[in-house]
Amino acid sequence: MEEYKTIEVVAAVIRKDDKIFATQRGYGEWKDWWEFPGGKIELGETPEDALKREIREELSTEINVDEFLCTVVYDYPTFHLTMHCYICSLLTDALHLNEHEAARWLKSEELDSMKWLPADVKVAKLLKSRIQ
Repeated sequence: MEEYKTIEVVAAVIRKDDKIFATQRGYGEWKDWWEFPGGKIELGETPEDALKREIREELSTEINVDEFLCTVVYDYPTFHLTMHCYICSLLTDALHLNEHEAARWLKSEELDSMKWLPADVKVAKLLKSRIQ
């Protein structure tokens, strides 16, 4: 039996004016699903440092980590996910999709219309309740 692994990641909820930034996966079994950008925390990194590095790698931009939003724990079929989500803001306007196939700036009322990854659904619902 394969070991059920635990993955700890960080996600950036990037806000600009009244919109939230979402990215669409371009690879893997969850291809075409939407998520908040981010990735795995490397050994010795703080969640904030991991988030800044991941956003630099994925979007070629710099962010400010403004506040902790929530931690989502979700059991996918092949792994256990712990995702720490932070409200972030852009320090530069340039955004380049290095890993995703698409991205959108969403208004609060558009959050429900996206095909979110299961763990990200909880984040989208929380955001919708916060930014009415």
